[in-house]
Amino acid sequence: MPASQFSIGSDCTLVIIGPSGQIDLSYVTGFEARQVTRPIRIDRLDGVVMAADLPAGWEGSFDLERGSSEAEDFIASLESAYYQNAELPAATLYQYINEPDGSTSTYQYTGVVFRLANAGSWRGDAPVRQRLEFFASQRVRV
Repeated sequence: MPASQFSIGSDCTLVIIGPSGQIDLSYVTGFEARQVTRPIRIDRLDGVVMAADLPAGWEGSFDLERGSSEAEDFIASLESAYYQNAELPAATLYQYINEPDGSTSTYQYTGVVFRLANAGSWRGDAPVRQRLEFFASQRVRV
């Protein structure tokens, strides 16, 4: 149940389904998603500007505190497939949001590709922070 009358970070649950099944990322501390669009602008001779922004996918990132090798193993399997001239499989990402009214919104990101933007800095008694970035072909409500 949501904690307030507006969405907060803990209202969101994320599930990644890769080619070998579900990817269990330990300690996700942040998630960000942005729509990508292709702008089209037409300058008519009468001075009126017409515009459209065509959907061109979604991109975003996961912030993680490293609790296992899962993210690195997932990326290593993709890299290995590339060097073996195998097909680079895409994943599917599900975002579940507990809404303030008690309902749940579900969004499916399809054709998702990932990259490990930051594998972490290893220092003394400090947590190892990682960042996994993604691009998805499409986001649909399910």
